[in-house]
Amino acid sequence: MSTKLRRWQAECLERAKIHYLDHADFFVQATPASGKTRLAAEITRWLLEEGHIDFVICFAPTREVVAGIQRTFAVVLNQRFGDTLASVGAAYTYQSMEYHPEDFWTLFTEYRTMTIFDEMHHCAGHDPLLSNTWGQQIIQRIQNAATYTLALSGTPWRSDDLPIALARYSDPEGKLICDYRYDLKTAIQDGVCRSPRITLIDNPLIRLTEENESTASVRAFSSFQQLLSESPISYEDLLRHDDILNAVLDLGIDRLNQERNSVPNAGGLAVATDIEHAHQIAELLRHKGESYVVVTSQTPKAHELIDQYRYNSTRWIVAVSMISEGTDIQRLCVCAYLSRIRTELHYRQVLGRILRKMDNSDVAAWLYVIAEPLLRKYSQRIAEDLPEDQAIFQTQKLKLQLEQARTNQMKNRTEEGESAADNSQPLSAENINERTMLSLEAPLLTLSFSEYYRQHLLSLI
Repeated sequence: MSTKLRRWQAECLERAKIHYLDHADFFVQATPASGKTRLAAEITRWLLEEGHIDFVICFAPTREVVAGIQRTFAVVLNQRFGDTLASVGAAYTYQSMEYHPEDFWTLFTEYRTMTIFDEMHHCAGHDPLLSNTWGQQIIQRIQNAATYTLALSGTPWRSDDLPIALARYSDPEGKLICDYRYDLKTAIQDGVCRSPRITLIDNPLIRLTEENESTASVRAFSSFQQLLSESPISYEDLLRHDDILNAVLDLGIDRLNQERNSVPNAGGLAVATDIEHAHQIAELLRHKGESYVVVTSQTPKAHELIDQYRYNSTRWIVAVSMISEGTDIQRLCVCAYLSRIRTELHYRQVLGRILRKMDNSDVAAWLYVIAEPLLRKYSQRIAEDLPEDQAIFQTQKLKLQLEQARTNQMKNRTEEGESAADNSQPLSAENINERTMLSLEAPLLTLSFSEYYRQHLLSLI
């Protein structure tokens, strides 16, 4: 760990020193991957050295983030940190709040404590009646008991629009008041974070076959947006279609190959919808000869596998809610976003997993996502938050071979039909309610995109 603080960390530390002279609570919004944990440890070290606190207690959303906090604080404070004898503090998950014994909470009343809340947007509410479980614990147990609090968030809003615990809002606008803000645009300009290149994957020529007992009809769509709005096909149906998964993964694999020319252990993250979906993605990666590890809530020793992946050279990690906010794996630089979760908070947090830089030459991160309307909107917002960029034109041949429709496979049982069927993979579209997308050869495409945001057209007819 570098001994020198980043400019924004040093500036925020000085702001906190002044703020804590007259206030107990300090709220920092800093873009994911910018170094919030290091900042929190430096503020804590200053409070300890000045004799303002006796202990520090940290809360975070996941065990993986808790482990990262423990590593960073032990190094920065140069003291024992964790549930060990003579520790200066410890870190816990928000979930654990419900299970701590009563004597744990006496720490906040009998000693001078610094309490740190990582990804504070998980804790909702300003009063016990309009709060989630974690927000209630903070209001009832910590708000008026802790000597100092530090709230950190990279995405300081909630999908349910509830207020964040301990946060202040402007009146009447209702905008969050931060004591220090560090946005993605500034982080990129400062060289703190990689620049995200977001690729929206769309299909301008879709044919959907719908059949009943006696007839079959074919409908045409010019985009995934039109398909989703004017047909029974759902976004999750798209996510589970082998051909679409292959298209997204192929782009990610090509990019990862390029990144590995300069960073031999560069890694890719595939964010899956559920456990079954994760293994579907893993099987496709296996057929492509890619090395991978799958981590889900049911994976034995998942956190050990994540830690091993952090330092080895396995190409892909396929995850369901395991590689999320706060998880620090610097070699991740490519991500295939294949989750059914379509909230801006989750989308930006996943993007943050590939923004951490390894060195000064490490400048770009690549996110591949299906052009679903909400995800398109979030991508555009991210693009608007970034430094001004230049238009680039690129021509690329997309080699995509899609299977024939199930109906054709059933009808064409002649030798010629069976021969054609042998050249395509069996249909995996059980989840598309007996409807499939048909294909022809993909043409040569000219792609127009900006340095940070582009739309990638896959011609899957």
